[in-house]
Amino acid sequence: MQDLRQLSIAEARAALGARQASAAEIAAAYYAAIESYDPAIHAYLSLSRERALRQAERLDRMAAAGEPLPPLAGAALGIKDVIAVKGERATCASRILENYIAPYDATVIARLEAAGALFLGKLNCDEFAMGSSNENSAYGPVRNPHDRERVPGGSSGGSAAAVAARTALATLGSDTGGSIRQPASFCGVVGLMPTYGRVSRYGLTAFGSSLDRIGPLARSVTDAAAILQVMAGADARDATSSKRPVPDYTGELAAARRQAGSRPLAGVRMGIVRESWREGLDREVEAAVKQALARFESLGCQTVEVSLPRLDAAIAIYYIIATAEASSNLARYDGVRYGYREPHAATLGEMYRRTRSGGFGPEVKRRILLGTYVLSAGYYDAYYRKAQQARTLLAQDFAAALAECDVLALPTSPTPAFRLGEKTGDPLAMYLADIYTVPASLAGLPGISLPCGKAQGLPVGLQLVGRHFEESLLLRLGQAFEQAGAAE
Repeated sequence: MQDLRQLSIAEARAALGARQASAAEIAAAYYAAIESYDPAIHAYLSLSRERALRQAERLDRMAAAGEPLPPLAGAALGIKDVIAVKGERATCASRILENYIAPYDATVIARLEAAGALFLGKLNCDEFAMGSSNENSAYGPVRNPHDRERVPGGSSGGSAAAVAARTALATLGSDTGGSIRQPASFCGVVGLMPTYGRVSRYGLTAFGSSLDRIGPLARSVTDAAAILQVMAGADARDATSSKRPVPDYTGELAAARRQAGSRPLAGVRMGIVRESWREGLDREVEAAVKQALARFESLGCQTVEVSLPRLDAAIAIYYIIATAEASSNLARYDGVRYGYREPHAATLGEMYRRTRSGGFGPEVKRRILLGTYVLSAGYYDAYYRKAQQARTLLAQDFAAALAECDVLALPTSPTPAFRLGEKTGDPLAMYLADIYTVPASLAGLPGISLPCGKAQGLPVGLQLVGRHFEESLLLRLGQAFEQAGAAE
């Protein structure tokens, strides 16, 4: 019998339409895999069986009646637990929201379900999406399916691990400073961070409001494009969402496949960032990335060297701006309106202090304290204002580099997945692991991480960064790269 977990999104829809499989069978196959494999990986925090089966029944009735199936029919997705799914727990992997049930669907959830997606359950992550290793979850860490003694990356570690373990066809993650791309690199899957504003943030629990983005993690670029196609577009409930028309991502990729020759990327200029070959970059990671760049050259890309002179300043800029926004956004968790409340407090002030002290984990507290400090009287101008000015200069560096080329290429992470516990005692070392992903986040640009080889026997990712709203080019490059790898 065919393993239904091997089907792509397009193949799952075709199988339903041809009555070769049912949506209920697809859901059952994934739930069986979750029961078998997830206890050792811990990617899932909760399951949504009833909702998934209701959707499966609807799709199977449509198939039986010969009705046209929606584009994501039968796509079994896992959802990072910072995205609201009505009637399901929305913990953000935090004790402070342990029993919180979302009263509404995020815009991306409503759009994906209307397109036929099956929601398997909510995925583990770093608490409030704050972390690079998924070790900050209040419910225990996720383990990398490639080596269970190593981290899957963060904060969307559960999302990446579920795809790598084939306990979901694809997943949703969120990216603030690399939280889709870095775990995609560590787990050997595709991770796409859209342009800021391309996908609605309505229903995404806020961490850094000027940085947060929702995006897909998938086994292929084609599947990532199919999910983005449905999610993207303006939303009246999110004032930061863009009104730009959404391209036909899937149609453009299909056309590129039909027209592909021996050099399908001829004419594309790929910028190699000079500063990416820096101290701390693992030699095997560097070799894998350079080999990937050589493949792009064989496909017709012209490589040119470009500079991002403020690349090394990105971590400092990010951890001022992101923590400041986190301090503001997390002020709402005070025990008054929803979430955990300390029951044994004599005064309102004591209730606030005990609730937040007992409800938040160490990394969240650290970032709230940092953010409160840089926003405080006497330090706002010295830190926060300067960071915003430096952010503008970094964005100008990107604009200058992308004036010389069509897309930038650099490693996704300086190392492959590190061991559990290896960096938990050194927060600065953990923060520096995001050196290659944070810059594009600050500039609001789209980025994609593509599996490009191995280092120390573990997956390595190549990151491509494009101009605003040029996801189509990133997807076309990624597809050509995948096809060339499959043909080798």
